[in-house]
Amino acid sequence: VAITTRLLVSHLSGIRHYEKDITKVKEEKEKANRALKPTTTYQDKKQKEDKEIEKTDSVKPRKEQEGEVKSRSSKPGRRDKEFEQEEYYLKEKFEGVIESLKIFKNDPLFFKPGDQFLYSTYGFTLLSAVVERVSGQKFTDYMLKMFRDLDMLSTVLDDNEAMIYNRARCYVYNKKGRLVNAPYVDNSYKWAGGGFLSSVGDLLKFGNALLYSYQAGQFKNTNSKLLPGYLKPDTVAMMWTPVPKTEVSWDRDGKYAMAWAVVEKKQQCGCCRQQRHYASHTGGAVGASSVLLILPEELDSEAIDSGLVAPPRGVIVSIICNMQSVSLSSTALKIAREFDKEKWAQ
Repeated sequence: VAITTRLLVSHLSGIRHYEKDITKVKEEKEKANRALKPTTTYQDKKQKEDKEIEKTDSVKPRKEQEGEVKSRSSKPGRRDKEFEQEEYYLKEKFEGVIESLKIFKNDPLFFKPGDQFLYSTYGFTLLSAVVERVSGQKFTDYMLKMFRDLDMLSTVLDDNEAMIYNRARCYVYNKKGRLVNAPYVDNSYKWAGGGFLSSVGDLLKFGNALLYSYQAGQFKNTNSKLLPGYLKPDTVAMMWTPVPKTEVSWDRDGKYAMAWAVVEKKQQCGCCRQQRHYASHTGGAVGASSVLLILPEELDSEAIDSGLVAPPRGVIVSIICNMQSVSLSSTALKIAREFDKEKWAQ
């Protein structure tokens, strides 16, 4: 088979994630698909809720506490099972991305590349090895130079040995629902898929650079005063275009593109729900959760041609939480919509 960089970046390569058992992966996919198609009637749901209330009245304080814990996680059952995977808690120090390929290089592909979507951190590990060989530099050096170009000076490797100013402590909930320190892990085996520390300010800079690049080509009458974007407009547009056969677990309306989940602009009927175009990505690690959402402004031709406005135009939401399994995507979207609504109200 042939695995291209486009397949890797869209999670269509067939390379496994943390789960090694393909049967379990298929079962989880089927559960997720069923969850998107609710069949329970209102009456059945009401009867079930009434029974649950009767059962839990005697132990209400404990159940309420557990409910609070569960409400903080997106699809808690799936998330909890995912964080039971042993490879999340590797403590081995890897000297380079090529060396970290040994974790999965001899494992079979779960499907033919291009046939199915399967989110894979290890797919991005292989992608980082490609970047290293093509650039002729260590992947970590290449990325740190890029972060410096983008003025993301607080974005660094999650290196346990290094003294990192303002590094936050990470937390998890234990089986009793109590907040405890996250276990020690070494993320050197997955720099590309979850090995960097950052700040909300740096993620906003990253979002602004992408949004600027995306919109820069739309502004024509700027007397050549507009600097080029860090990426070409067509490159960002391609990154934010849904790829066939992909899916997104954290956004019902979304599809996966190239390293981003995207929702396309859509309205099926007049006076019905309008769907705005935006791009986002969540992050989940041992003891931490994050999201970055970019909602581009819908620019009219008059604003573009007048030269009175310049990119980036839109709303960017960045949230980082030093706690595991926290659902942030819906919160980020609500925040973005509120700021967008406020702008148009002015």
